[in-house]
Amino acid sequence: MEHSNHTRVTEFIMQGLFDHPHHQGLFFGLFLCLYIAVVMGNSLIIVAIVSHPPLHTPMYFFIANLALVDILCTSSVVPKMLENLMQEKKTISFGGCIIQLFVLTSSLGTELLLLTVMSYDRYVAICHPLHYVKLMNKELCICLAVSVWAVGTINSFVSILLVLRLDFCRLNLIQHFFCEFPTILALSCSSTYVNEIMIFMADIFLAMGNFLLTIVSYCFIIITILKIQSSKGKQRAFSTCSSHLLVVTLYYSTIIYTYIQPTSSNSLDKNKMVAIMYTLVTPTLNPVIYSLRNKEVKVAMKRILPFSIKSNFSKCEPDYHLPCSF
Repeated sequence: MEHSNHTRVTEFIMQGLFDHPHHQGLFFGLFLCLYIAVVMGNSLIIVAIVSHPPLHTPMYFFIANLALVDILCTSSVVPKMLENLMQEKKTISFGGCIIQLFVLTSSLGTELLLLTVMSYDRYVAICHPLHYVKLMNKELCICLAVSVWAVGTINSFVSILLVLRLDFCRLNLIQHFFCEFPTILALSCSSTYVNEIMIFMADIFLAMGNFLLTIVSYCFIIITILKIQSSKGKQRAFSTCSSHLLVVTLYYSTIIYTYIQPTSSNSLDKNKMVAIMYTLVTPTLNPVIYSLRNKEVKVAMKRILPFSIKSNFSKCEPDYHLPCSF
């Protein structure tokens, strides 16, 4: 009887990114360029790794997975955001919101797990270089990648099923520029207790668990690097994990900043800027971070885009005794 008195919500209204309509065209152009950079940059990384045999190593296998995750994460949010920037009424259908929630949360969860697996790869490379080939073999890498994608997808799928059991009545204003669980749960006219428990558990096991595992890996890495006698050896060892460490810092700093803020009207605007960071800016920077300082990636890029990169690097220069192939 209670359900029959409710009018089902078929679409949500987005608050949008900015309150100043005269700036919409400028930001549309900026975000469109960044989105193209994300798709092109990460696609080039994937093609370079797949087509260049010296990059067939565990580290670059996981980087290719990370590039794919970045494309999915950005594509789940930005196209709809760009569409709404050019419209007076910013809406998204209920089904579109559910799809956006699923793709975004599964890609973010998968990225958390991938960064942890990559930190373990760097731990083995630095702390156990003589056993690297045996410990990080092809079968294990594929198993880790499949597990990472499976856990991220299943976690998101369960959360979506719990959202679909909720009732959404008259309220349909999302105070964000994309669908995320906190804003959607706030609009429900039924109990969201189970959903909140699920989100809390996901935060503990996925976010905090992976963060702690990454910290532990880098503690061992730093201890091992400090034990190296020569400064050249220390520099060479650090260079093998510096790119990953920078990506981890960018990713976790935005997440930590989002969750330590007190809730206020001001923080809502700040959260939008942080969301732009992890859905658009960080995926744009990741290919740059992983390619600019790496000779083999530049060689692979030169083969794909011979007009854009000039390089006289050697054919295969492994980092810190790492193998040149799987």
